[in-house]
Amino acid sequence: MNRDILEGNWKQLKGTVKMKWGKLTDDDLDVIEGSRERLAGKIQERYGITRDEAESQLQDWERMGRH
Repeated sequence: MNRDILEGNWKQLKGTVKMKWGKLTDDDLDVIEGSRERLAGKIQERYGITRDEAESQLQDWERMGRH
């Protein structure tokens, strides 16, 4: 996903992010502010997974149309 698309559509995407990764808090989403790198880091932190696994999950989410 283009970084600008994620940042530009962050308000609309927050709901789907929250559905996919329910352990992310509203405060996490505020800190992420559409940054793909911050999103991957918060997924890694909240789920106790490796950075590679977080990236893999993000890539799958992006390929599936962010649903």
